[in-house]
Amino acid sequence: MPHYFDYAATQPMRQSAIDAWVAASGSLNSSAQYASGRRARSVLDDAREKVASLLGCEPIEVIFTSSGTEADNIAIQGLFAAGNTNRIISTDIEHPAVRDTVSKLAQGGATVDLLPVDRNGHISDGGAFAEPADLATCMWANNETGAIQPIEDLASLAQQSGIPMHVDAVQVAGKLPINFAELGITTLAASAHKFGGPRGIGVLLAKRTPAPQPISYGGGQERGLRPGTVDVASASALAAALEESIAESAAEGERIAALRNKLRDGILSSIDNVVVNSTEPCLPSHLHVSFPGTDGDSLIMLLDSLQIEASTGSACSAGVNRMSHVLSAMGVSEEEGIGSLRFTLGRLTSEDDVDYVLAHLPEVVARARTV
Repeated sequence: MPHYFDYAATQPMRQSAIDAWVAASGSLNSSAQYASGRRARSVLDDAREKVASLLGCEPIEVIFTSSGTEADNIAIQGLFAAGNTNRIISTDIEHPAVRDTVSKLAQGGATVDLLPVDRNGHISDGGAFAEPADLATCMWANNETGAIQPIEDLASLAQQSGIPMHVDAVQVAGKLPINFAELGITTLAASAHKFGGPRGIGVLLAKRTPAPQPISYGGGQERGLRPGTVDVASASALAAALEESIAESAAEGERIAALRNKLRDGILSSIDNVVVNSTEPCLPSHLHVSFPGTDGDSLIMLLDSLQIEASTGSACSAGVNRMSHVLSAMGVSEEEGIGSLRFTLGRLTSEDDVDYVLAHLPEVVARARTV
Protein backbone atom coordinates (compact mmCIF):
# COMPACT_ATOMS: atom_id res chain seq x y z
CA MET A 1 0.00 0.00 0.00
CA PRO A 2 1.62 3.28 -1.06
CA HIS A 3 2.32 6.00 1.48
CA TYR A 4 0.74 8.91 -0.39
CA PHE A 5 2.12 12.43 0.15
CA ASP A 6 0.96 14.24 -2.98
CA TYR A 7 -2.43 15.67 -2.00
CA ALA A 8 -1.58 19.01 -3.62
CA ALA A 9 -1.57 17.21 -6.97
CA THR A 10 -4.81 15.30 -6.41
CA GLN A 11 -6.63 13.40 -3.71
CA PRO A 12 -8.72 10.25 -3.81
CA MET A 13 -12.41 10.78 -4.51
CA ARG A 14 -14.62 11.01 -1.47
CA GLN A 15 -17.37 8.43 -1.15
CA SER A 16 -19.89 11.27 -0.98
CA ALA A 17 -18.70 12.47 -4.39
CA ILE A 18 -18.84 8.96 -5.86
CA ASP A 19 -22.37 8.49 -4.53
CA ALA A 20 -23.49 11.85 -5.93
CA TRP A 21 -21.92 11.09 -9.31
CA VAL A 22 -23.57 7.67 -9.53
CA ALA A 23 -26.95 9.11 -8.51
CA ALA A 24 -26.72 11.76 -11.26
CA SER A 25 -24.96 9.62 -13.86
CA GLY A 26 -28.17 8.97 -15.77
CA SER A 27 -28.83 12.68 -16.25
CA LEU A 28 -29.35 13.75 -19.86
CA ASN A 29 -28.79 17.15 -21.47
CA SER A 30 -29.65 19.85 -18.94
CA SER A 31 -30.40 22.31 -21.75
CA ALA A 32 -33.22 20.19 -23.20
CA GLN A 33 -36.82 21.40 -22.87
CA TYR A 34 -38.50 18.04 -22.25
CA ALA A 35 -38.98 16.27 -18.91
CA SER A 36 -35.66 14.39 -18.71
CA GLY A 37 -33.84 17.61 -19.61
CA ARG A 38 -35.70 19.47 -16.87
CA ARG A 39 -34.78 16.75 -14.36
CA ALA A 40 -31.11 17.08 -15.34
CA ARG A 41 -31.39 20.85 -15.05
CA SER A 42 -32.82 20.47 -11.55
CA VAL A 43 -29.81 18.39 -10.48
CA LEU A 44 -27.47 20.96 -12.02
CA ASP A 45 -29.31 23.84 -10.34
CA ASP A 46 -29.05 22.10 -6.97
CA ALA A 47 -25.29 21.68 -7.43
CA ARG A 48 -24.89 25.31 -8.49
CA GLU A 49 -26.89 26.57 -5.52
CA LYS A 50 -24.91 24.40 -3.10
CA VAL A 51 -21.58 25.67 -4.44
CA ALA A 52 -22.85 29.26 -4.26
CA SER A 53 -23.92 28.87 -0.63
CA LEU A 54 -20.59 27.28 0.31
CA LEU A 55 -18.41 29.89 -1.40
CA GLY A 56 -20.39 33.02 -0.64
CA CYS A 57 -21.67 33.98 -4.07
CA GLU A 58 -24.84 34.01 -6.15
CA PRO A 59 -25.78 30.89 -8.15
CA ILE A 60 -25.54 32.83 -11.40
CA GLU A 61 -21.88 33.54 -10.58
CA VAL A 62 -21.03 29.80 -10.53
CA ILE A 63 -19.64 28.59 -13.87
CA PHE A 64 -18.80 24.90 -14.21
CA THR A 65 -15.65 24.20 -16.24
CA SER A 66 -13.56 21.17 -17.16
CA SER A 67 -10.77 22.05 -14.69
CA GLY A 68 -9.11 24.73 -12.60
CA THR A 69 -6.81 25.34 -15.55
CA GLU A 70 -9.74 26.13 -17.84
CA ALA A 71 -11.25 28.38 -15.18
CA ASP A 72 -7.96 30.30 -14.95
CA ASN A 73 -7.80 30.64 -18.72
CA ILE A 74 -11.38 31.90 -19.05
CA ALA A 75 -10.84 34.47 -16.31
CA ILE A 76 -7.44 35.78 -17.37
CA GLN A 77 -7.93 35.81 -21.13
CA GLY A 78 -11.52 37.00 -20.76
CA LEU A 79 -10.78 39.87 -18.37
CA PHE A 80 -7.82 40.96 -20.48
CA ALA A 81 -10.03 40.99 -23.60
CA ALA A 82 -12.58 43.11 -21.75
CA GLY A 83 -9.99 45.71 -20.71
CA ASN A 84 -8.28 48.57 -22.48
CA THR A 85 -4.98 49.22 -20.69
CA ASN A 86 -2.97 46.32 -22.16
CA ARG A 87 -1.47 45.77 -18.68
CA ILE A 88 -1.56 42.74 -16.37
CA ILE A 89 -0.43 42.43 -12.76
CA SER A 90 0.70 38.97 -11.68
CA THR A 91 3.42 37.19 -9.70
CA ASP A 92 6.35 34.95 -10.58
CA ILE A 93 5.16 32.10 -8.35
CA GLU A 94 1.93 31.23 -10.17
CA HIS A 95 0.87 27.75 -11.25
CA PRO A 96 1.52 27.15 -14.98
CA ALA A 97 -2.24 27.48 -15.60
CA VAL A 98 -1.84 31.19 -14.80
CA ARG A 99 1.83 31.70 -15.55
CA ASP A 100 1.68 30.30 -19.08
CA THR A 101 -1.58 32.11 -19.88
CA VAL A 102 -0.09 35.44 -18.81
CA SER A 103 3.09 34.68 -20.77
CA LYS A 104 1.04 34.01 -23.89
CA LEU A 105 -0.70 37.37 -23.53
CA ALA A 106 2.69 39.02 -23.01
CA GLN A 107 3.90 37.47 -26.26
CA GLY A 108 0.92 39.16 -27.90
CA GLY A 109 1.98 42.56 -26.61
CA ALA A 110 0.59 42.80 -23.07
CA THR A 111 2.68 44.57 -20.45
CA VAL A 112 3.11 42.37 -17.36
CA ASP A 113 4.21 43.68 -13.96
CA LEU A 114 5.13 41.02 -11.41
CA LEU A 115 4.55 41.51 -7.70
CA PRO A 116 7.76 40.63 -5.80
CA VAL A 117 7.89 37.86 -3.20
CA ASP A 118 10.20 37.48 -0.21
CA ARG A 119 12.40 34.51 0.70
CA ASN A 120 9.38 32.84 2.30
CA GLY A 121 7.36 33.04 -0.93
CA HIS A 122 4.91 35.71 0.25
CA ILE A 123 4.08 38.79 -1.80
CA SER A 124 6.02 41.68 -0.29
CA ASP A 125 4.92 44.76 -2.25
CA GLY A 126 1.59 45.76 -3.79
CA GLY A 127 2.83 48.95 -5.41
CA ALA A 128 1.91 47.73 -8.90
CA PHE A 129 -1.76 48.33 -8.04
CA ALA A 130 -1.17 52.11 -8.14
CA GLU A 131 -1.50 52.13 -11.95
CA PRO A 132 -4.52 50.98 -14.00
CA ALA A 133 -4.54 47.42 -15.36
CA ASP A 134 -6.90 45.15 -17.23
CA LEU A 135 -6.57 42.61 -14.44
CA ALA A 136 -4.51 41.43 -11.53
CA THR A 137 -4.10 37.69 -11.01
CA CYS A 138 -2.66 36.04 -7.93
CA MET A 139 -2.88 32.60 -6.35
CA TRP A 140 -4.34 32.37 -2.85
CA ALA A 141 -1.88 29.67 -1.74
CA ASN A 142 1.15 28.36 -3.57
CA ASN A 143 0.94 24.81 -4.88
CA GLU A 144 4.61 24.07 -4.12
CA THR A 145 5.36 25.70 -0.77
CA GLY A 146 1.82 26.23 0.53
CA ALA A 147 2.55 29.92 1.19
CA ILE A 148 -0.73 31.77 1.80
CA GLN A 149 -0.82 35.16 0.13
CA PRO A 150 -2.40 38.33 1.61
CA ILE A 151 -5.38 38.03 -0.73
CA GLU A 152 -7.66 40.27 1.33
CA ASP A 153 -5.10 43.11 1.22
CA LEU A 154 -4.47 42.66 -2.50
CA ALA A 155 -8.20 42.55 -3.22
CA SER A 156 -8.60 45.81 -1.33
CA LEU A 157 -5.83 47.44 -3.38
CA ALA A 158 -7.47 46.20 -6.59
CA GLN A 159 -10.84 47.61 -5.54
CA GLN A 160 -9.33 50.98 -4.67
CA SER A 161 -7.77 51.18 -8.15
CA GLY A 162 -10.75 49.72 -10.00
CA ILE A 163 -8.70 46.77 -11.24
CA PRO A 164 -10.54 43.47 -11.89
CA MET A 165 -8.88 40.72 -9.87
CA HIS A 166 -8.68 36.99 -10.48
CA VAL A 167 -7.69 34.56 -7.72
CA ASP A 168 -6.46 31.02 -8.36
CA ALA A 169 -7.89 29.30 -5.28
CA VAL A 170 -7.24 25.74 -6.46
CA GLN A 171 -5.12 24.87 -3.41
CA VAL A 172 -7.44 26.66 -0.97
CA ALA A 173 -10.99 25.63 -1.91
CA GLY A 174 -12.39 23.22 0.65
CA LYS A 175 -9.56 23.98 3.09
CA LEU A 176 -9.82 27.68 3.99
CA PRO A 177 -13.02 29.76 4.27
CA ILE A 178 -13.97 31.50 1.01
CA ASN A 179 -16.58 34.25 0.77
CA PHE A 180 -16.52 35.52 -2.79
CA ALA A 181 -18.86 38.46 -2.16
CA GLU A 182 -17.01 39.70 0.92
CA LEU A 183 -13.63 39.36 -0.76
CA GLY A 184 -14.73 41.70 -3.53
CA ILE A 185 -12.74 40.06 -6.31
CA THR A 186 -13.93 39.58 -9.88
CA THR A 187 -13.24 35.90 -10.56
CA LEU A 188 -12.01 32.83 -8.66
CA ALA A 189 -10.93 29.38 -9.88
CA ALA A 190 -11.20 26.02 -8.09
CA SER A 191 -10.81 22.36 -9.07
CA ALA A 192 -12.90 19.45 -7.79
CA HIS A 193 -10.19 16.81 -7.52
CA LYS A 194 -8.16 18.93 -5.11
CA PHE A 195 -10.86 18.50 -2.44
CA GLY A 196 -11.98 14.95 -3.21
CA GLY A 197 -14.26 15.45 -6.18
CA PRO A 198 -13.83 13.92 -9.64
CA ARG A 199 -11.06 14.84 -12.03
CA GLY A 200 -12.30 16.63 -15.13
CA ILE A 201 -14.43 19.35 -13.55
CA GLY A 202 -13.66 22.72 -12.02
CA VAL A 203 -15.52 25.87 -11.17
CA LEU A 204 -15.13 29.53 -11.99
CA LEU A 205 -16.83 32.15 -9.85
CA ALA A 206 -17.44 35.20 -12.03
CA LYS A 207 -19.20 38.44 -11.14
CA ARG A 208 -21.79 39.65 -13.60
CA THR A 209 -19.90 42.92 -13.95
CA PRO A 210 -17.14 43.35 -14.82
CA ALA A 211 -17.36 39.98 -16.56
CA PRO A 212 -14.76 38.19 -18.68
CA GLN A 213 -15.31 38.18 -22.42
CA PRO A 214 -15.90 34.68 -23.82
CA ILE A 215 -12.79 32.98 -25.18
CA SER A 216 -14.66 30.08 -26.78
CA TYR A 217 -18.03 29.91 -28.48
CA GLY A 218 -20.82 27.40 -28.94
CA GLY A 219 -24.15 26.71 -27.31
CA GLY A 220 -24.18 29.53 -24.79
CA GLN A 221 -24.19 27.35 -21.67
CA GLU A 222 -22.78 28.70 -18.40
CA ARG A 223 -23.55 32.34 -19.27
CA GLY A 224 -21.71 31.83 -22.54
CA LEU A 225 -18.39 31.78 -20.67
CA ARG A 226 -18.00 28.01 -20.91
CA PRO A 227 -20.21 26.79 -23.79
CA GLY A 228 -20.75 23.06 -24.17
CA THR A 229 -23.04 20.46 -22.65
CA VAL A 230 -22.53 20.51 -18.89
CA ASP A 231 -21.40 17.34 -17.08
CA VAL A 232 -24.29 17.19 -14.61
CA ALA A 233 -23.01 14.16 -12.69
CA SER A 234 -19.59 15.68 -12.12
CA ALA A 235 -21.12 19.01 -11.07
CA SER A 236 -23.21 17.17 -8.48
CA ALA A 237 -20.13 15.28 -7.26
CA LEU A 238 -18.11 18.50 -7.05
CA ALA A 239 -20.77 20.09 -4.85
CA ALA A 240 -20.93 17.04 -2.56
CA ALA A 241 -17.14 16.88 -2.16
CA LEU A 242 -16.89 20.62 -1.50
CA GLU A 243 -19.58 20.45 1.16
CA GLU A 244 -17.88 17.58 2.99
CA SER A 245 -14.42 19.11 2.68
CA ILE A 246 -15.55 22.43 4.11
CA ALA A 247 -17.46 20.74 6.94
CA GLU A 248 -14.34 18.91 8.14
CA SER A 249 -11.77 21.60 7.23
CA ALA A 250 -11.22 23.05 10.72
CA ALA A 251 -10.69 19.70 12.45
CA GLU A 252 -8.75 18.21 9.55
CA GLY A 253 -6.58 21.32 9.31
CA GLU A 254 -5.48 20.89 12.92
CA ARG A 255 -4.87 17.16 12.55
CA ILE A 256 -2.92 17.53 9.32
CA ALA A 257 -0.88 20.45 10.65
CA ALA A 258 0.20 18.32 13.62
CA LEU A 259 1.31 15.51 11.29
CA ARG A 260 3.08 17.99 8.99
CA ASN A 261 4.92 19.50 11.95
CA LYS A 262 5.94 16.05 13.17
CA LEU A 263 7.30 15.28 9.70
CA ARG A 264 9.16 18.58 9.52
CA ASP A 265 10.69 18.28 13.00
CA GLY A 266 11.65 14.67 12.37
CA ILE A 267 13.41 15.57 9.14
CA LEU A 268 15.31 18.43 10.77
CA SER A 269 16.42 16.24 13.68
CA SER A 270 17.55 13.27 11.59
CA ILE A 271 19.08 14.81 8.44
CA ASP A 272 21.87 17.39 8.20
CA ASN A 273 21.80 20.42 5.92
CA VAL A 274 18.06 20.73 5.27
CA VAL A 275 16.31 23.90 4.08
CA VAL A 276 12.60 24.27 4.89
CA ASN A 277 10.81 26.36 2.26
CA SER A 278 7.31 26.24 3.80
CA THR A 279 6.89 28.99 6.39
CA GLU A 280 3.83 30.59 7.98
CA PRO A 281 1.35 31.71 6.89
CA CYS A 282 1.14 28.39 5.11
CA LEU A 283 -1.40 25.70 4.31
CA PRO A 284 -1.30 23.01 7.02
CA SER A 285 -0.99 20.35 4.34
CA HIS A 286 2.30 21.51 2.77
CA LEU A 287 5.92 20.79 3.61
CA HIS A 288 8.48 21.80 0.99
CA VAL A 289 12.09 20.97 1.86
CA SER A 290 15.42 21.15 0.04
CA PHE A 291 18.32 18.75 0.54
CA PRO A 292 21.47 20.40 -0.89
CA GLY A 293 23.75 17.89 -2.57
CA THR A 294 20.89 15.87 -4.06
CA ASP A 295 18.64 16.19 -7.10
CA GLY A 296 14.89 15.88 -7.08
CA ASP A 297 14.64 13.08 -9.63
CA SER A 298 16.91 10.79 -7.61
CA LEU A 299 14.96 11.50 -4.44
CA ILE A 300 11.63 10.73 -6.10
CA MET A 301 12.88 7.46 -7.62
CA LEU A 302 14.39 6.28 -4.35
CA LEU A 303 11.21 7.14 -2.45
CA ASP A 304 9.05 5.45 -5.07
CA SER A 305 11.04 2.24 -4.65
CA LEU A 306 9.92 2.33 -1.00
CA GLN A 307 6.29 3.03 -1.97
CA ILE A 308 6.48 6.63 -0.77
CA GLU A 309 4.71 8.91 -3.22
CA ALA A 310 5.79 12.54 -3.02
CA SER A 311 6.69 15.12 -5.65
CA THR A 312 9.49 17.49 -6.52
CA GLY A 313 9.32 21.21 -7.11
CA SER A 314 11.75 20.82 -9.98
CA ALA A 315 10.77 20.60 -13.62
CA CYS A 316 12.48 18.20 -16.02
CA SER A 317 13.29 19.67 -19.42
CA ALA A 318 15.13 17.64 -22.06
CA GLY A 319 16.37 15.28 -19.37
CA VAL A 320 17.89 18.09 -17.29
CA ASN A 321 16.69 18.52 -13.72
CA ARG A 322 15.89 22.21 -13.20
CA MET A 323 14.91 24.14 -10.11
CA SER A 324 11.31 25.32 -10.02
CA HIS A 325 10.42 28.88 -10.98
CA VAL A 326 8.80 29.31 -7.55
CA LEU A 327 12.06 28.71 -5.69
CA SER A 328 13.90 30.95 -8.17
CA ALA A 329 11.44 33.77 -7.48
CA MET A 330 12.02 33.27 -3.74
CA GLY A 331 15.76 33.76 -4.23
CA VAL A 332 16.73 30.16 -3.48
CA SER A 333 20.10 29.23 -4.96
CA GLU A 334 20.37 26.52 -7.60
CA GLU A 335 22.62 24.51 -5.27
CA GLU A 336 19.97 24.56 -2.54
CA GLY A 337 16.86 24.22 -4.64
CA ILE A 338 17.73 21.53 -7.18
CA GLY A 339 17.20 18.74 -4.65
CA SER A 340 13.74 19.58 -3.32
CA LEU A 341 10.75 17.54 -2.21
CA ARG A 342 7.15 18.54 -1.66
CA PHE A 343 5.26 16.46 0.88
CA THR A 344 1.55 17.28 0.97
CA LEU A 345 -0.77 15.60 3.45
CA GLY A 346 -4.51 15.02 3.36
CA ARG A 347 -7.52 13.35 4.88
CA LEU A 348 -6.18 9.78 4.61
CA THR A 349 -2.66 10.58 5.86
CA SER A 350 -1.92 8.74 9.10
CA GLU A 351 0.73 8.93 11.78
CA ASP A 352 2.01 5.57 10.50
CA ASP A 353 2.59 7.18 7.09
CA VAL A 354 4.67 9.94 8.68
CA ASP A 355 6.61 7.45 10.80
CA TYR A 356 7.35 5.37 7.70
CA VAL A 357 8.78 8.37 5.85
CA LEU A 358 10.89 9.40 8.83
CA ALA A 359 12.24 5.85 9.12
CA HIS A 360 13.43 5.79 5.50
CA LEU A 361 14.11 9.37 4.39
CA PRO A 362 17.56 9.77 6.07
CA GLU A 363 18.91 6.79 4.09
CA VAL A 364 17.25 8.04 0.89
CA VAL A 365 18.90 11.45 1.22
CA ALA A 366 22.26 9.87 2.10
CA ARG A 367 22.09 7.68 -1.01
CA ALA A 368 21.03 10.60 -3.21
CA ARG A 369 23.99 12.64 -1.97
CA THR A 370 26.40 9.94 -3.12
CA VAL A 371 25.02 9.71 -6.67
